[in-house]
Amino acid sequence: MKKLLFIFIAGGMLASCGKGFLETYPKDRKTIEEFYKTPTDAYQALVSAYSMLNMDGYGNILLTSEIASDDAFGGGGNADNGLQQWDKCQPMNDLNAAAWSKYYTAIYRCNILLQQIEKVDFKGDTASKSRYIAEAKFLRAYYYFDLVRMFGNVPLITQPLEPGNYYIPQAKPDSVYDQIASDLKAAANTLPAVKFSSIPSGQYGRATKWAAEALLGRVFLYYTGYYGKQSIGNTCTKGDAIAAIEDVIANSGHGLVPKFNNLFRASANTNEYAGQNNQEGVFTIQYTYLGLGDQNQNNGNRVQVMIGIRSQVLGPYYKGWGAQTVNPALYNAYAPGDTRRNASIISIEEEGYGSEYTLGDQAQYTGYFTKKYTPVSDKKPEDLGGNFQWDNYDNYVVIRFADVLLMGAELNLGTDNARAQSYYDQVRDRAFQDQLHRIALTGINQIWNERRYELALEGHRYWDLLRQGIPAAKLAIDNTSSNPAFNISFRSETKGLLAIPETQINLSNGTLTQNTGW
Repeated sequence: MKKLLFIFIAGGMLASCGKGFLETYPKDRKTIEEFYKTPTDAYQALVSAYSMLNMDGYGNILLTSEIASDDAFGGGGNADNGLQQWDKCQPMNDLNAAAWSKYYTAIYRCNILLQQIEKVDFKGDTASKSRYIAEAKFLRAYYYFDLVRMFGNVPLITQPLEPGNYYIPQAKPDSVYDQIASDLKAAANTLPAVKFSSIPSGQYGRATKWAAEALLGRVFLYYTGYYGKQSIGNTCTKGDAIAAIEDVIANSGHGLVPKFNNLFRASANTNEYAGQNNQEGVFTIQYTYLGLGDQNQNNGNRVQVMIGIRSQVLGPYYKGWGAQTVNPALYNAYAPGDTRRNASIISIEEEGYGSEYTLGDQAQYTGYFTKKYTPVSDKKPEDLGGNFQWDNYDNYVVIRFADVLLMGAELNLGTDNARAQSYYDQVRDRAFQDQLHRIALTGINQIWNERRYELALEGHRYWDLLRQGIPAAKLAIDNTSSNPAFNISFRSETKGLLAIPETQINLSNGTLTQNTGW
């Protein structure tokens, strides 16, 4: 993070975020002293901060947290390291190094933009300047939220580090969450309140007021649940969180896609897929095949190849590594008539692939694979000039409108039960395609269960368990089987936090200490 570190204005660093406004192809590299002069410089620096959203499958919180939850096992190949360690809560040297590096690189890019933007001559275009600042703050909050959920005790860095000041102690989580909430509130107050239908197609993927407000609601619910607090310090009260979520629901123009299965390419009928940037995506990470086989571009959705059916093509599904095999308990938990089950999970037997499927070296085979975001044969990367390992291109919806409705139900439960019930009903009505499956909302457990079915395998379950309390998380995650491969014991002493990479501890000159239990 030295001041002399180059700002790379080249494919993999600044152009890797994908579609629309993120397809920027600068041609040179400059030092910081030579950069940050024009609005184009500031824009490219902002794109570089966005581009880190795409980095590395092993550093993706979606994959890590789903495997760590009760809904999926590690899977992959029998010799694969890392996947089963996340699953079984086992130590492994530097297991989380990719995530740590990804997030602190991203935070550095946000910080350097926020520090240097005053040097840019915007020629009176204060709206663009304000928007870039707000987007950088949103991204910094997003990256820190992932970091602090994963590791708990992390250095809080809000300015680029200067020479001789590299050993930053871990901050208390309270301070990190306060910074996150402050950044999100500042972003929400500045970002454009443009309804979804009015967003130009080339602007999909950029943070909006609604994304900042929805993320604030998510941060509030996780922090207050996991740490047993009533508010995020003096920065965000429950009233603030409710107001933010209500604003998204009432004014954003986002809404539910009419049929659940049309949300995902792998489950939708060809002519009914709602599209990569549909009305339900409040914040969506953009991916593209335009890396065209160049691993260093980091343009593609690496999680897709990791969760695909291992080394074989079955029906519409394309090949992958077989990670994140689905727990049969999740498949069996859905009620009859719930359309979300078959849209979320591939059942090898029930979809008629039992005679075609070859086990090979698939680890922790359950008969079930993740359908959401699994690669599909139609318009596969190779057909578009890319490579299936690097260039899968389905966008990842970080915050769906259905999630916002369920957050609204949770926040209003006990104070405005009619409103909470209305939000809850909308999600269930869509799931069953009728109003005959409505259930009177009487407690928080119903909302947590609904979140499990609605958001299955999208990266939320593990965090929902942790905010219910460590005993509840252990009860859900522990698994006993006659097959030792499926014996899982959640280690409560870790409090659900991941191990800080050992290389980072070694480089910290004694500043960083390992999390308890690791």
